[in-house]
Amino acid sequence: MSEKRIIVAIDGPAGAGKSTLAKRIAERLGFVHINTGAIYRAVALWALRLNVSLEDMYRLEQLAKEARIQLTGGRVLLNGEDVTDEIREPRVSQAASRVSMVPGVRQALLSVQRGMAEESSVVMEGRDIGSVVFPEAQVKIFLDAEPAERARRRALELQEQRDFTAIAGEMQARDERDRRRAEAPLVQAPDAELIDTTGLSLEQVEEAVLRVVRARTSNGRAAGH
Repeated sequence: MSEKRIIVAIDGPAGAGKSTLAKRIAERLGFVHINTGAIYRAVALWALRLNVSLEDMYRLEQLAKEARIQLTGGRVLLNGEDVTDEIREPRVSQAASRVSMVPGVRQALLSVQRGMAEESSVVMEGRDIGSVVFPEAQVKIFLDAEPAERARRRALELQEQRDFTAIAGEMQARDERDRRRAEAPLVQAPDAELIDTTGLSLEQVEEAVLRVVRARTSNGRAAGH
């Protein structure tokens, strides 16, 4: 890895606040923000459009290999089409959770994720960035929060009137799938800094992460601007 290129890996379960935080940290540092969840969602969307069975691991792996996914200017492009809004739909979220369990898909998208960080310093968020994608990342953060708090945040994010218990149940099922999958399960890397965001404001979490960045990198002064 280049001495000048810095990778900030932010992992954690759904609803821990990764996306909003990663975007803000990237802006503060002048780094590129990469949401790896969007990559899996794009593959899942393509599979749904083509009516590919989520049990067909071979076909899902092929789609992951063939997909042209670009993250640019906060937008997500799938084979040249802007799918930023569509991939946030609940049906795509559920499909992405299952697609991400396929070992061949994870292997195919591993090179995509690593390729996105070849040219620039990045803030990359996901569920296995510090443990699998970039185990050599200079900065590793594991965000978490109480399950009820994560469900509340997700309900606000989705702006849905669905039963809170249903959303909490879906998130719990997602957590179990992520932690139990054979390929790259959701785990806290041994050298990752755990930050529990329960009861903290976004600004407080942001400052906590920036303190870790300053402590672990040589460009710490820049992290404060």
